[in-house]
Amino acid sequence: MTALLVPPSSSSSAPEAPRQGSPGGDALVLGPVTAGAYRAFLASRGGSALGASFLQCPSWADVKDGWRSLLLGWGPGPGAGRLTGVALVLLRQLPGTRKYFAYLPEGPVVDWADPDVDRWLDPLLEHLRTAGAFAVRIGPSPAYRRWDAALLKSAAGPGRRLGDVLASEVDPLGAAVGERLRARGWQRCGDDSRGGDGDAQPRHVFRVPLAGRSTEDLWAGLNQEWRRNVRRARKEGVEVVVGSAAELPEFHRLLRVTEERDGFRLGRPASYYERQFAALNAEEPGRMKLYLARHRGEILAAHTLITAGRRTWYQTGASADHRREVRPSNALQWHLLLDAHATGADVYDMRGVPSTLDPGERSYGLLRWKLGTGGQVVETLGEWEKALGGTTNRTLHRAFQAYLNRR
Repeated sequence: MTALLVPPSSSSSAPEAPRQGSPGGDALVLGPVTAGAYRAFLASRGGSALGASFLQCPSWADVKDGWRSLLLGWGPGPGAGRLTGVALVLLRQLPGTRKYFAYLPEGPVVDWADPDVDRWLDPLLEHLRTAGAFAVRIGPSPAYRRWDAALLKSAAGPGRRLGDVLASEVDPLGAAVGERLRARGWQRCGDDSRGGDGDAQPRHVFRVPLAGRSTEDLWAGLNQEWRRNVRRARKEGVEVVVGSAAELPEFHRLLRVTEERDGFRLGRPASYYERQFAALNAEEPGRMKLYLARHRGEILAAHTLITAGRRTWYQTGASADHRREVRPSNALQWHLLLDAHATGADVYDMRGVPSTLDPGERSYGLLRWKLGTGGQVVETLGEWEKALGGTTNRTLHRAFQAYLNRR
């Protein structure tokens, strides 16, 4: 989508909404809100309970260069002065038109347990249609299925995939939300048989529960290989420190080394991570941290960590090709786990994992590495799209999907 044009950002003159509250089953009104009102809602008791992703924080709009952004909020009506849900919407213009593709990464931040999803989604769709969107993509927050690490380790084999293994748990809320969206004409993105290929955000993620656990519990949750590697790093003198923006170029250099070694390509320039680091930390100091593993004065690995509310994410990791035997990445991850636990996070999210359980596939190594922390693979509901009615919008949506499939 690099060729798409972008209009000026929307006005920030929206009214404040100083108070927050629960919807209570009443009709909801949607409208623009300021970044201050949006952040206040996320920090409120009701907003915090919704567990917003860092991708739905206002600062993420500043990271996504080339997109127009809207900050929207739901409330019970004019004059009520309180929010019940929020959404960061990213808009991208389709070349040669005045129409936009609307994207809510891991959003909107609403009460998905409400069985009446129409009172949330109908105002959103109408607002975006009026703003010129031809289609909308959302990322509902409920989980769908979970697999424990021990189960998947024993289930690995040639040709095997996550979908071949009976889940440890099926989340009834996730299943219900999926059915409600299908009944209203939403289409799940990506290829279900290949683990959601086509989703912009990972459908399968790896999460380590932290709530109610001691550091001893976390250590016991590591498998024998992980504990041995963490001890090895300590014995070899690997030092883990928190870096600064000054080390981002070295992080990016190591990331290019990692991409070449492991056969993937994120394709993001150093400026992307510099912009991300600046934007997230301007919104809240310490929201994004860069951790470094040093050995004999040299940085051998670097990982980024993001915190929002009571959730913490390991976002991106990079490591050198040499001296891997001193296990700098294991040392980093153990340090990140401990820091997330110390800040009171409920969950440590290690982000995406592949859906393959075939040890012969190159990508399985990433899953195997994360399984060693003793957490769970979580299948989210993935991303869902809907054209905003009318022949023109449906035609533009089909053309846009064809364009994405050709990339």
